[in-house]
Amino acid sequence: MTNYIIRRILILPLILFGVTALIFGMLQFLSPEERSALYVRDIPKNESTMDGIIRRYGLADPIPVQYWHWLVGRWDPVDKKTVGGILRGDFGYSRSASQPVAQLLARRFPATVELALYTVIPIILLGVSLGIIAAVNHNKFIDQLARVFAILGHSLPSFVFGLLALMIFYANLQWFPPGRVSDWVTEILRSEQWNNYTYLITVDSLLNGRVDIFLDALRHLVLPVSVLSLISIATYLRVTRSSMLETLRQEYVVTARAKGLKEKDVVNGHARPNALIPVATLSGFTVAGLLGGAVLTETIFEYPGIGQAAGAAAAQLDVIAVLSFTLLSGMILIVANLIVDVMYAFLDPRVRLN
Repeated sequence: MTNYIIRRILILPLILFGVTALIFGMLQFLSPEERSALYVRDIPKNESTMDGIIRRYGLADPIPVQYWHWLVGRWDPVDKKTVGGILRGDFGYSRSASQPVAQLLARRFPATVELALYTVIPIILLGVSLGIIAAVNHNKFIDQLARVFAILGHSLPSFVFGLLALMIFYANLQWFPPGRVSDWVTEILRSEQWNNYTYLITVDSLLNGRVDIFLDALRHLVLPVSVLSLISIATYLRVTRSSMLETLRQEYVVTARAKGLKEKDVVNGHARPNALIPVATLSGFTVAGLLGGAVLTETIFEYPGIGQAAGAAAAQLDVIAVLSFTLLSGMILIVANLIVDVMYAFLDPRVRLN
């Protein structure tokens, strides 16, 4: 299994090169003049200014040279220092957020991580459990009910469910407000008495001994977590049910039953581990998608995460920020795929033996 994991890790540099080259290639659809406009803020966009920016930032250099400078940075003859370079943590300047993209990511990413953590737990627990229960009770009432839920959950668009939930539970009932925390909590978070340990408010609130802030943060998480969970739970239910039904028909399961094993032991000990292999793949993409930012959900509920920032950047044609968010999502997906490959090795002995 060690060789299997090492092989997967050794492939990572090639995948990273492909992702960065693809994302950088998107910039080449813009002419040097169009890209130079991304550096211009309040000054007039006259021809001499644009030509100066093109020469200063090397926007007319050969594409391989531009790609290298994009990765490691380039010498700025005006500022007399190396600027740019994603490997140096410099992703450029976001016009929509009026700050460097690296600072925007550092400020918004913890919120998305917190949302993802609270979302993935009910998705996996409920989705997998309901799928197994539906498969074990094939064609019975509970299976029919689970299938109806899966169809409805998979068919309902997230933005429709989000707007309905916001209208009912916030506008009418005033139970679960949008945003990440209330205004009074924001004032405490900005004060000197607050200590940031993880930048996850629900975790830091407990570490600071503020249960009231913990409950307020949970109250704000209810609606976005519910919206994100509903569709994914339906998907997990369908995948787990199909995989479990196929596994229960396998010869080794029939043999286990013929030996007189209890149905509970057959399901939990023989069928379930093999049925979870497709779920492992799905879970990797789910986590990657959540960490990459749920654009619609975060925008609807004004949740200050990566998704909301990406949506605002796209609406304002902030190309640099959009490409940076795309790069972040790609990196997260690559890491998630690596983790899924390692999970395969533990779930299926055939994988680690090959």
